[in-house]
Amino acid sequence: MKAFTYQRAASPAEAAAAVAREPGARFIAGGTNLLDLMKLEVETPTHLVDVNALKLDRIEPTRDGGLKIGALVRNTDLAADARIRRDYGLISRALVAGASGQLRNKATTAGNLLQRTRCPYFYDTDQPCNKRLPGSGCAALEGVSRQLAVIGGSQACIATHPSDMAVAMRALDATVQTVQADGTERSIALAEFYRAPGTTPHLETVLAKGELIASVTLPRPIGGTHIYRKVRDRASYAFALVSVAAVVQRDGSGRVAVGGVAHKPWRVEAAEAELPNGAKAVTSRLFAGARPTEHNAFKLLLAERTLASVLAEAKE
Repeated sequence: MKAFTYQRAASPAEAAAAVAREPGARFIAGGTNLLDLMKLEVETPTHLVDVNALKLDRIEPTRDGGLKIGALVRNTDLAADARIRRDYGLISRALVAGASGQLRNKATTAGNLLQRTRCPYFYDTDQPCNKRLPGSGCAALEGVSRQLAVIGGSQACIATHPSDMAVAMRALDATVQTVQADGTERSIALAEFYRAPGTTPHLETVLAKGELIASVTLPRPIGGTHIYRKVRDRASYAFALVSVAAVVQRDGSGRVAVGGVAHKPWRVEAAEAELPNGAKAVTSRLFAGARPTEHNAFKLLLAERTLASVLAEAKE
């Protein structure tokens, strides 16, 4: 691990300014992803700004009947919160499907959204990776791509986003609140939060340098049956090949977001109009324009079958 300096921030504005000011600086909270990347020297920050003392660890009701989730709320606490379990079961189910109990005890809401990809070529510093080293190439394009994206990728990157929670939050139309380096605040719809890889896959979100996630807001509960189904190679300690987050209403309408298939939680609202017509109709529109590799083309059929299983369970 490369040497680094460290400071403990006393306010969100101080933390944002410190990271914006210091080249190579990064925020750290739970550190469940960042520390692993530092040990492998995939990431080599020169300065860490600890945000754990910022009191962003509360879940509070909003004026319009939703919930505001602090950036530092641990995954375990979020999954167990009575309001989340009752009104936003999709999030609780997605969180429990991810990682392990030990990791969920440390991992934060903001950190979960900002996870780096688990593409094996990103983690292997002997392989070219445009996300790790811009301009070096993408070894996955001609390599083993079974776990990687079937849609939304580019000739520079076909990595997937690993978060389960983000898939559920995308289905629920969450928004992200931030504090920028000058102390100003802004709100970003999760639908607009992640950048397409294009020619700059190392730029993963729309966050500016030093911009700190302060909270995530969920709108008023929408009811319906909440189901999160994750398909993976083994029952635990594995990321999704395909995951489906669905909210299905009594009349057959609803929402669907898919994980494990793109650089972000994949949701196409226009495809949701096909829900009463079944999984095949939905996925035909959801994956219009998909460009799978020979190794991961199976994900398209797997997504269809997983959604069909979810819809069957919702009817029961």
